[in-house]
Amino acid sequence: MFKDIFGKTRQKLGLHIHTTLSDGKYAPDVTAKIYKEAGYDAIALTDHWYFGEAKELGGLPIISGCEYNIGFVDCNEGVYHILALFCESEPKGIEKTDSPQAIIDKIHEVGGLCVLAHPAWSLNTPEMIKTLREVDATEIYNAVSGINFSRRADSSLIVDMLAMQGYFYPLLATDDCHYYEEGDCTNSYIMVECESLGREELMQAIREKKFYATQGPEIHLTRVGDAFRVDCSEVREIVFMSNASFSHRTFVGEALTSAEYTPRHPHETYIRAYVVDKNGKYAWTNCVKI
Repeated sequence: MFKDIFGKTRQKLGLHIHTTLSDGKYAPDVTAKIYKEAGYDAIALTDHWYFGEAKELGGLPIISGCEYNIGFVDCNEGVYHILALFCESEPKGIEKTDSPQAIIDKIHEVGGLCVLAHPAWSLNTPEMIKTLREVDATEIYNAVSGINFSRRADSSLIVDMLAMQGYFYPLLATDDCHYYEEGDCTNSYIMVECESLGREELMQAIREKKFYATQGPEIHLTRVGDAFRVDCSEVREIVFMSNASFSHRTFVGEALTSAEYTPRHPHETYIRAYVVDKNGKYAWTNCVKI
């Protein structure tokens, strides 16, 4: 549990992590120890096709989770990785021949949240994603996708293209930890505004986008009249993003802690922001509809 710069309680969550129950390096108890020592308040163990129930390991709360992946190498044929989080019980009857939508529907039947994982890594285009009903969130950043595979860790472009068309998903940063090397372990997470680790409370906060995604920096995006304001920990860059092709939205300096941007074009329909600190660590906000 952390207090942010406004004094609000935040829970540090890692929501995409693998263990020896599928293709991760370490057993669940070792994984829990690593993340607990890194200051996480709770994690989800999302092994491929292995549903992990909610429990506690070594004093660390574990959120129920699983990763269902369909398709294999050819992204042109459709590769979809779908996280099931916070399920009350194991989703029933999911098969590797199921469509992505069928998997999403079965996760919802047991009260879970559905996250479309690493859309950039999977080359899930906006057209592909828009066909999926009731996706609860997606990943704006997936650490493992950037270190050992395609160098497509950052899904910001896809997020912006979706937002431009009116699709505003909650945006998670995750490790997708497999190798437990520098970069894919205790690297990327979300900070949820929530007083407790109660299942319903966390789910509601994620649905309502009461969190920011980060590798360390703190970031908050608020609207002040016609302007949008970022307040953050000390960073070297503050960047506002919108569907305008050009506009002065970047602020660079030393130890920046705030910046404001007023949309200058009548066609701007959303704003989001990210920051970069002196160590090259990022933090991302969710999109705000104008």
